[in-house]
Amino acid sequence: MSCRRANTEFVTIALPESFSTLDTLTTTASDSAAERVRNLMFNSLVKKDANFDYVGELASDIKTSEDGMTLTFTLRDNVKFHNGKDFTSADVKYTFDELFKSNGYKSGAFFDTVDTKRVAHIVSMQTPDAKTVVFTVGRPALRNQLLSNLVAIPIIPEGTADQQKTQPVGSGPFKFISFDPSQNIVEFAAHGDYWEGAPKASRIRVKTVTDASALQAELQTGGVDIAPVPSNLPPDSLKSLGALANLKVEQFDGSNIQYVGLNTQSPPLSNVKVRQAIGYAIDREKIIKELLFGQAKIASSVLPANSWAYSPGTQYTFDPEKARQLLKEAGYKNEPIKFKYSTGNAAFNQYAQAIQSSLNDAGLNVQIETVDPGTLRQQLAQGQFQLNTGVWIGGNQDPIFFKDLFTTGRIPGENVNCCNRARYSNPDVDKIIDEAVNATDRDKAKVLYKRAWDIVSDDLPLLPLWYPANMVVANKRIGNIKISPSGDWSFIKDITVSN
Repeated sequence: MSCRRANTEFVTIALPESFSTLDTLTTTASDSAAERVRNLMFNSLVKKDANFDYVGELASDIKTSEDGMTLTFTLRDNVKFHNGKDFTSADVKYTFDELFKSNGYKSGAFFDTVDTKRVAHIVSMQTPDAKTVVFTVGRPALRNQLLSNLVAIPIIPEGTADQQKTQPVGSGPFKFISFDPSQNIVEFAAHGDYWEGAPKASRIRVKTVTDASALQAELQTGGVDIAPVPSNLPPDSLKSLGALANLKVEQFDGSNIQYVGLNTQSPPLSNVKVRQAIGYAIDREKIIKELLFGQAKIASSVLPANSWAYSPGTQYTFDPEKARQLLKEAGYKNEPIKFKYSTGNAAFNQYAQAIQSSLNDAGLNVQIETVDPGTLRQQLAQGQFQLNTGVWIGGNQDPIFFKDLFTTGRIPGENVNCCNRARYSNPDVDKIIDEAVNATDRDKAKVLYKRAWDIVSDDLPLLPLWYPANMVVANKRIGNIKISPSGDWSFIKDITVSN
């Protein structure tokens, strides 16, 4: 097969899943693929560093008042948006006004639900001058929650909300050129005035390639230059691609979490013993070794192992006899259980079939159903599933994520879009997580989060499988690949390109 490059003008980046929107500010649904593209075009006030602590991005300094109620952000100098506008506090205010007006998926993170009423975390937002933004929160404990939520909010220039869906404008390293929605292809040019310095790659193309065979062919022929975290490529394919003369495969530790989600309100999974049986029936170590070729590390929590709040909870070591005993105690009568995941993902398909085989060997009747990504997102939000598998990207790095995943108030419904898809409800867990989120002392919060995870991991609304390694396949002309544990695309601005 020819290895001649198909196009030398662009660096072409493969995206393994189609995305639903270019506008991640006001969208009504979570979309991990769209979030990767967001990293190219936008900056946020806050980002996470290598240790998952919160530091400024568009903010050069963050100060908290003595009472913990007020956070003052000093904005960076010399930041320009893609339309040439200088970045000021007015843009921050405008962004949040549009966010809350939209009542979209991300806006919900800034509210609590109390007696069916939404209570805002942010009491006021002031812009005393062009370089200062002051947030006042309802109670001191909301400081960390605010910082966590700010990471996902792309700051947009004043007056551009209506164009963000078709002609997005941000301050990030790459400027939008065009979007072909029929092919899910986006083209960008380097932002020459980017505040951290212009990217080395002058033009990039993001090309959605969901089919594994097509992606391999594109990499081999030069139609794709780099495939960061190609979740649709099976590990054996990654290994074989690394042996080709024009390609290289690099492996980095990852913090994202691959999981099996269990709908706790759908019989027979409404029986906790059936859910626990599923936990003991899956031989994760064997899957990692034989199917993933060591391209993952086993997980016992949704949090990364180096998180300050990490604890292993109930550990589900492979024990098929225990699984069979639990099914017997549960009175399981071979009822069929549907296992859903996205179509077009060869890697998911390979390990999902191994999981299905393990579960069926233990006495369960598990049937696979593949669904296109957009439809699956809707079905998960509506509870139209029993088992599913997926990956949480980024959000699982902060224990505040426990609130979204495991509290009754976050069950998707009329006013909530995220993220308790398992429809798990335990009043004790609600109380403990609420105390943990509101604790101002980190040591106290750590004890509470441990207690919550001990209960949740025993109830098993979600089974952590492993932390996938961040694999990158690239043409050898692409250099300086240094992907962070979260696997986001912020590293693209730093890659080098040789002829």
